Amino acid sequence: MNIPELLQTVVSQNASDLHLVAGFPPAIRVDSVLFPIRSDAGKLSPEETETLIFSLLSPEQKELLINNKEIDFSFQYENGARFRVNAYSQKGTWAAALRFLPAKIRGIEELNLPGICHKFATLKQGFVLVAGPTGHGKSTSIAAMIDEINHFRQAKIITIEDPIEYVYTPVKALISQREMHLDTHSWNMALRSALREDPDVVLIGEMRDYETIASALTIAETGHLVFASLHTNDASQTIDRVVDVFPENQQDQVKLQLSNVLEGIVSQRLIPAIKGGRVPATEILLATSAVRSSIREGKSYAIPNIIQTSGEIGMAPLEKSLAEWVKKGIVSLEVATEYSLHPEELVRQTRSR
Repeated sequence: MNIPELLQTVVSQNASDLHLVAGFPPAIRVDSVLFPIRSDAGKLSPEETETLIFSLLSPEQKELLINNKEIDFSFQYENGARFRVNAYSQKGTWAAALRFLPAKIRGIEELNLPGICHKFATLKQGFVLVAGPTGHGKSTSIAAMIDEINHFRQAKIITIEDPIEYVYTPVKALISQREMHLDTHSWNMALRSALREDPDVVLIGEMRDYETIASALTIAETGHLVFASLHTNDASQTIDRVVDVFPENQQDQVKLQLSNVLEGIVSQRLIPAIKGGRVPATEILLATSAVRSSIREGKSYAIPNIIQTSGEIGMAPLEKSLAEWVKKGIVSLEVATEYSLHPEELVRQTRSR
């Protein structure tokens, strides 16, 4: 199979990912399940894998891959749909993982995200984080909030991504999208320059290290609205990750910064539904005075209890969201339990009215 055939299969099967690895058939992931793209698909040879992957690369990208042994990039497919690609070396052969990004940016309601996400899109300043494991819709959720701003506010939006994932069609907002290596040479330079580009809203594709987290806090602290994603399991772990990336002698200052700028954390999982597809289960943290105090004092262990007891203002533990899907008959209790951080609490929630 050639690349156009493989990509078309991904689109027609509504798959989220395509994997090309020598010694295995091309594989796709549908509703979290990975399987060969065709029942009769043969194993890829190293030469076939290289041909497929190199056909996606420009000469410059090919040189980067050969020199660095890995590269992130994205490209546009038919009708505006895009693929985000990580090509890499394994056991001396080339491999790639391609993430399918539909052309249409779905809205908050369409994605079944909690209503509080509408509020996040109306904020004038602050720090909003979307957390969760890889492949569980963080970028899609942030895109929904950014696109809502685009539709309702005359704002300057800057995105800094590696690579660009969703492409926004300007409606009311003025949008600049910057891709690492194509539009800038480093996160540090791009984030520092962002403050000179008159933004109202800044999207940082992923906070990966000390430099990106420090810059994100500074941008939020100077009166801008910042959205970012982080690979963490829940709100308290997200707070710990932000703080722990800094040297110990800076952590008290960072706790103070974070407590001042944080507006909310959405931690999410995409859960396989009984009838196919996936639905989001979310933990919601809002930066109340109790939350800000816990961050300043280094008591992130208190965050789960604050979430548990603050449902009346919109906070919610993951188990509540999972239980709602179970009670609606959309997700089975067995599957929900697999994704729960506290299975006993999930069972209790499913039995309550």
